[in-house]
Amino acid sequence: MNRPVTPSIAYGFGIGLLALTIAPLHSPARAQSADLVLCDRVAADPSDSDKPKDVNGIVAIAPSDIPIAIKYCKLASASSRRALYELGRAYAASRQMPEAVGAYRRAADKGSTSAMVELGVMLGTGAGVAKDEAQARKLFERAAKGGNARAVANLAALSGGGASSNPVEARALLSKAAETNSAEAQFQLGLMMAEGSGGPKDDVAARALFAKAAAQGNAEAMLWMGAFAQTGRGGPEDPSVAKTFYQKAAALGNEEAKARLKRMECPYVLKDKRGNVMTHLCF
Repeated sequence: MNRPVTPSIAYGFGIGLLALTIAPLHSPARAQSADLVLCDRVAADPSDSDKPKDVNGIVAIAPSDIPIAIKYCKLASASSRRALYELGRAYAASRQMPEAVGAYRRAADKGSTSAMVELGVMLGTGAGVAKDEAQARKLFERAAKGGNARAVANLAALSGGGASSNPVEARALLSKAAETNSAEAQFQLGLMMAEGSGGPKDDVAARALFAKAAAQGNAEAMLWMGAFAQTGRGGPEDPSVAKTFYQKAAALGNEEAKARLKRMECPYVLKDKRGNVMTHLCF
């Protein structure tokens, strides 16, 4: 299962926002409430398909923003399933798990694939709710059919309770999700193509998918793109391009990318008689 809820950065706002009503880009005729604006500012999920393009979102909610998120997402949730999902995120961030489950269930019932995934993770792991892998699988299947890439990945990872991995189906679902320009779907589909899982092996297509996902900030895709460029897999061999991708991934905190950068800069290794690495030589 992936992505637990953890604290992140805080945001501030002016009092004047409380009086605003802003028309969303996709529907100018329907005013977006100030409550929803504030809810989005502190609790929007960057990967949520319901999120408007002009809302960046944050990976996790800052502790100082949790009360704000709960207050304004609760107000906005009466008319917005996105706010209802974000309310679930806020409750989960504050460790109010029964409330989080309730909000996720209501958002999932209204069609939020992101809420389906979060609720599925909780049910699949028994976090804050009785463990039920069968129900988790059903939620992941519903979300996957809606094009949610995380749902596809979790379906493949889920085991037991009657769940079984179907690489062919997973690859088909990921292909559909990748068409929506989902970085996670592009990366996961690239992995399957690189490994020949669920269909023919295709390094050229995998490299193209990694490049697309990397361009959207996916650190794992950057790591794989660097590896492909370094070895000439699926395209030209280019150490300088590989180094650039490793540097980008390292800047996002990817430890493997940092290790690969060090190996590129210090390629010679001294080992003891038992084969243990003693030091790297840099030239």
